[in-house]
Amino acid sequence: MSHSCFDVQIANNIAHIILNRPEKRNSMIPAFWSELPAIIRDIDENAKARVIVLSSTGPHFTSGLDVTSFQQAEITDPAAKRAARITAGADFYGTVRKMQQAFTALEECRLPVIAAIQGGCIGGGVDLITACDMRYATEDAFITIFETNIGMTADVGTFPRISKLIADGVARELAYTGRRMPAAEAREVGLVNKVFADQDVMMKAVMDIAAEIASKAPLAIMGCKRMMNYSRDHTVQEGLDYIAIWNASMLQREEIFEAMKANAEKRPGEFVDLPPVRGHI
Repeated sequence: MSHSCFDVQIANNIAHIILNRPEKRNSMIPAFWSELPAIIRDIDENAKARVIVLSSTGPHFTSGLDVTSFQQAEITDPAAKRAARITAGADFYGTVRKMQQAFTALEECRLPVIAAIQGGCIGGGVDLITACDMRYATEDAFITIFETNIGMTADVGTFPRISKLIADGVARELAYTGRRMPAAEAREVGLVNKVFADQDVMMKAVMDIAAEIASKAPLAIMGCKRMMNYSRDHTVQEGLDYIAIWNASMLQREEIFEAMKANAEKRPGEFVDLPPVRGHI
């Protein structure tokens, strides 16, 4: 299936989703917001891979939301203009909720999602990468909560997530100033896991990490992601109770024995893939 904003490659249990509009700095046009969650859910629900890598093309990871593509033609009819004015808030709310869900799909996906960032990660790009499980960057990469610089408050996912990833004061500084945070600083504060000399070096390392994840028991990896997301949003005691209940129902001794045997025999484990999703989880 072809997409307007992405290329999708699946091999060796790794799904590689690539932003493919470098001539437009991979700006987020309307098609982006429907294509991304559809791709993620197709991979996840049909168990097409065990891990997802999200990367980009060109000088920048993404320039963020393409505001011009959301502009509407001027309304001249008085009645239509009045109706549009009255429903503007509700329309805006619906649009933003759809955009938020596009990134929430990354978080709700059963599979780990790794972001590989080169160049600028601007505006909506920060919303995107903070919904991923891990982030890696090139030396020339930078992030900026750019919405502040154009009189907006970022609304697609940055604020509910970034303060869970880095110190609150640092997140507030980025939000209030709209400044660029270079990759080295992003590594220091824990926003990115590691920084690489260039994109080729980064992608090789990221795909090696993805292969390592894909070699593990998929059910165990799914459990890790589910537990870490749950624990982030709940108390310690609630997290402890949930992991006990999870393992009571989901722990599979056969997979544990296979992992132990594979390690002892120094061979890849032969694990069962996640089942296709039947309905929503």
